[in-house]
Amino acid sequence: MAGRRYPSETPLHLGLTLSPLRRGPADPTFRTTPDGAVWRSSRTPQGPATLRVTEERDGAVRARAWGEGADWFLSQLPHLLGESDDPTAFEPRHRLVARTTHRRPGLRLTRTGLVLESLIPSILEQKVTTDEAYRAWRLLLNKYGEPAPGPAGEDLRMRVMPDPRTWTLIPSWEWHRAGVDNKRASTIIRAAQVARRLEEAARMEPGEARTRLELVPGIGPWTSAETVQRTHGAPDEVTTGDLHLPGIVGYALAADRDATDEDMLELLAPYAGQRHRAARLIMLSGVSPPRRQPKMRRVNIAEW
Repeated sequence: MAGRRYPSETPLHLGLTLSPLRRGPADPTFRTTPDGAVWRSSRTPQGPATLRVTEERDGAVRARAWGEGADWFLSQLPHLLGESDDPTAFEPRHRLVARTTHRRPGLRLTRTGLVLESLIPSILEQKVTTDEAYRAWRLLLNKYGEPAPGPAGEDLRMRVMPDPRTWTLIPSWEWHRAGVDNKRASTIIRAAQVARRLEEAARMEPGEARTRLELVPGIGPWTSAETVQRTHGAPDEVTTGDLHLPGIVGYALAADRDATDEDMLELLAPYAGQRHRAARLIMLSGVSPPRRQPKMRRVNIAEW
């Protein structure tokens, strides 16, 4: 076990900052415990690792890490906690956004520096409900991942994501059993086959990184944006092609529940350079259009 204390000079809310890394309430790589700790497991460049972070009374963060990648995890802790993010660069242009900014002073944009661990669950979320994607992520990690180092593996039953080779060896029937169609499974396999090249994208500018990711067939603008938001803490990489986001932004800023991607981008234009942060704050405001149609139909292909 290794440890580190990270003093924070500006407000930091661990839950808000790290929550984008959690893929559902039963994510095997992410846990919160009653003592206020946030646990996370990753496959770092130095090997599997588990990280536990807690906030102290003076606002500092205490971190402990286990596993081969513990030192790497701790070295990246400032980025994970949003040190490379600059919330002061954001200027609210709407009353709702200003109100949410005031109520969420500890929100920072996390930067993981790890591509595959954000890319694969984003691929799983393509064109299905989040519940279906979360279920697939959980089943695949429980079967093909490995126990997280330290107490998290046994006490919290956390898992570390499989290595790239293991992803390529998952048989078709196991993808099917997890409810993952052939298109998404094939995209994940193609990404895993060029994992080293994709991980290089973490050191690129966000736009260049998205271009690198989209060279893989099956990875488009929606998936690359969802990935780069996490890997780079990219404040301007807003998600397009989403089923709900344009309507939420349109309703919140212009009372337009039928807004398209084009409408959304126009509404977010005053936040150029900070459009993802603006969209995130809008989502956190809790303002969304009332439902007038059923949710996306759940189709569990594992039952076919």
